Amino acid sequence: MLFSVIVPVYNVAAYLPKCMDSLLRQDCQSWEIILVDDGSTDGKSGALCDEYAEKYPELVRVIHQTNGGLGAARNAGAEEAKGEYLFFIDSDDWISKNTLSRLTEEVEKTHADMYVFTFRYIADDGETPAESRPSGSPTGLHTLRDTPDILLDPPGATIRICRSGLFLNTGIRFPGRVWYEDLCTTPKLLMEAETIVYLDDAFYYYYTRQGSIMRNSSLRRNLEILNALETVRSYYEEKGVLDIYRPQLTVLAVDNCCAAAQRVLMADPKADFLPEFLDYVKQNYPDYREEPMLKRLGKKKLILLRLLEGQHYRLARAMFLLAGKIK
Repeated sequence: MLFSVIVPVYNVAAYLPKCMDSLLRQDCQSWEIILVDDGSTDGKSGALCDEYAEKYPELVRVIHQTNGGLGAARNAGAEEAKGEYLFFIDSDDWISKNTLSRLTEEVEKTHADMYVFTFRYIADDGETPAESRPSGSPTGLHTLRDTPDILLDPPGATIRICRSGLFLNTGIRFPGRVWYEDLCTTPKLLMEAETIVYLDDAFYYYYTRQGSIMRNSSLRRNLEILNALETVRSYYEEKGVLDIYRPQLTVLAVDNCCAAAQRVLMADPKADFLPEFLDYVKQNYPDYREEPMLKRLGKKKLILLRLLEGQHYRLARAMFLLAGKIK
C-alpha cells in the first residue's frame, strides 16, 4: 500500500464531510484513510466516522480513543498505518482532486523520504494565492545538508508526506495537547530525511475558522512556541549538528518568537509575559543580531524585532493596525 491518509477528528461533524469528499474523489489505487476519533464529545463526529467506515470498508478504518490532542491522534493513526507514506490531513481542510495521483507519479520517479508541496488559505472572505517558500528552494531533490534554508519554510505536517519508516523508526512523534506541534516535529524529520522532493503544486487547502487552534483566544498558550523551539534546538544539539545549522535555527527562533509576540500584543499589548519571547532568543542565540541571514525576515519583521527589543508594544500594535487599514 502506498499512502495512509490520517485524519484526526474532534467535534468537527460540520466540517468532516467536505474533507472526506475531497479524499473519496481521489484517483488512487493503493491507499487507505484512517479516521482517528480523538474522544469527540459532540455525539456526532465519532458516529460519522463509523458511517464512513461502514460505507467504504475497503478504504476507511476508524480508531476511537480518549482525547489526547491533535498530536496524539496523528501518532495513533501513524502507528496503525499500512501505507509506505503518511499523509496527515486536518479534518476541517481538504485537498485538490489530483493530489494522490500526482504524488504517486512523483514517488514512482524518485522514491524520496519526503515530498513537500504548497497550500492555500481559505477563509470565509475568500481564498489566498498559493503560499511561497521563504527558503526560495527550487523544485526537485534536496537534503537539509545541501539546502539548509529549508528549515525556514512553513513546518506544517499537512503540506508534506513522509515515509512511515522516517516517522516511526526514528522515534519522532508529535507532542500531545500542545500548540505548535508541527514546529516541534518537522525540523527533526527534515534532519533525518535522506531525500526531500519539493513540488510547486498547491495540493492543500487550509481552512481558517473561528475556534481553530491557532485562532484560540488563550493568549498565554502562545508561550508554547518557546517549548517547540527548545525541543528542536535540543534535538539538533543532541545529534551534534547545532553549530552546522545555527544560522537557520537562529532565524527560525527570531521569526517564530516575533510572530507569537505579535499575536499576543495585537490582543493585549499589556500582557506581562511579552518579554519572554525575546528573552528566549537572547538566552539561546545571544549573537542573533550578528547573523547575516536575519535580513531575510523582511523589513516589517525587522521593525517589529526592534520594537520588541525596546518593549515598545503599543507602538508595534499601532503599526500593524495602521498597516491593516492602509490595505
